[in-house]
Formats: sequence, structure tokens, C-alpha cells
Amino acid sequence: MQQTRLPTAKRQAEIVAAALRLARGASAPMITTSDIAAAIGVTQGALFKHFPSKEAIWLAAMRWVHQALLEALHDAASRAATPREALTAMFRAHVDFVTAHPGVPRIIFHELQQPGDSAAKREVRAVLQSYRALLLDHLGQAVRQGQARTDLDQEAAATAFVGLIQGLVMQSMLAERPDSAGGQADRVLDLYLRGLEGTT
Repeated sequence: MQQTRLPTAKRQAEIVAAALRLARGASAPMITTSDIAAAIGVTQGALFKHFPSKEAIWLAAMRWVHQALLEALHDAASRAATPREALTAMFRAHVDFVTAHPGVPRIIFHELQQPGDSAAKREVRAVLQSYRALLLDHLGQAVRQGQARTDLDQEAAATAFVGLIQGLVMQSMLAERPDSAGGQADRVLDLYLRGLEGTT
């Protein structure tokens, strides 16, 4: 059956989504452009009309992650009544995101392990910088509103927040159960929030 011709932007989005789906069960180096083309029912030549290389697809995937993850975090935080509730909502939104898109951490870990610099690695750094800025904003609000200890090391708290989620994700990958990160999330989050409490 002949594949329907889609507008460029929609086809590019379809290609990125297919690459992320394939990354659920395979490392990025093992996924070929032929695999991605087959997943959406087009030829490899048709794929290259939209992306010149596999690296360009991973870059587009990281740009999608940047937009989609930060949008999910901002949306979760915006519905919270307090900074502490915002941090809770962001933690759960991030866990939900990686549970829904288990290929994302696989691609990120692969990019960060590569020697030298690349456009995709720079995009990963941009995601983390935007994420960190959002966390520091809410941690600062928590301190000012008395919902966190006044001597809180906010930089370290932001690092720990992301690190805890990365640990949950890594354990779920090792267990080959992408959905298991959510099972411990609330307990890990409770320990984190308790660490924010206290007085000088």
C-alpha cells in the first residue's frame, strides 16, 4: 500500500516519533535509517528528503524533548498552589514523561557518552539548563515562603532533584521495565521533600 504523502513538518514529526519508539527497545547506534523508514512505511530515500542523516534525526528528537518536557514541567508547576506543590508536580510530570517515552533517556545517555561536542549534545545541555532554571525558581520561592530551610543549598537541591529521577530511570532500564520508575517515585520524592525541611 502506498504511503500517504504528508506535509514536511508532519512527516518530520512522524519520523522523530518513530525513532523514539524504536529507541524503547534498542540503543541509538543500533537503530538505522532503514529501520526508521520501515517503521513509517517509506523508503530510505524518502526519509533523507526530510533529514540528511541519522544524527539530524536525533537532533530533531532532542529538540522535541526540549519542548515537550519543559512544556509538561511548566504546565504541572502552573497548576500548583505553592512552590512545594510545584516541585512535587514537576517530579511526577518528569517521571510520567520518561515512562511514556522510555526511548528518550536511552538517546540522552547515548549522546552524553559521545566524545567531543555535537548539536544533539548541545541540545541536551540546553534542556538541562532550562530545567535547572525552572527548579531554582521554585526552590527559591520555597525558601522565601518558609516551605524549605533558610540555609538550603539551592544549587545542590536542583542537582539532587534531577539526579533522583535519573536514578529511577536507570534502575528501570536495568530491570528492563520502563514503567517501574513510577513505582518508587513517591517514596523517593518524599525523602527529597523531607530534606528541604528544617531550620538554621
